[in-house]
Amino acid sequence: MATLLTIETAGRKAIDITAQVEAAIASAPIQSGLAHLFIQHTSASLTIQENADPDVMRDLLDWLDRIAPENGPYRHDAEGPDDMPAHLKSAVTATSLTIPFADGGLLLGSWQGIYVLEHRRAPQQRRIVVTLIEGA
Repeated sequence: MATLLTIETAGRKAIDITAQVEAAIASAPIQSGLAHLFIQHTSASLTIQENADPDVMRDLLDWLDRIAPENGPYRHDAEGPDDMPAHLKSAVTATSLTIPFADGGLLLGSWQGIYVLEHRRAPQQRRIVVTLIEGA
């Protein structure tokens, strides 16, 4: 069973999508199993990170900017100076995640949240496929 989430971003930042994933699980007839998330883009990514202190995500985004700066010597620049760094950031993070769920809810740790990492400066519309696989 698959559901498509559409996430509107406001440019480079981390967007908590935990509630949207939980809603997709809650509306499914499956009560336990695995939720597989796949982002259909190469300049945005997914991560599971701490959701208690917003400085964690700020530090992560700052670190990604340091390892893939916009002023790097890149060959690919057809879509602007933030595009190739966005591809690099996506390559070192994740384009898919698999998370267990039971009793209709995610089995995340106490301080974990699911985030879309938007690596481009301009607002984007991002699609995430959520596939639920029933457990035994």
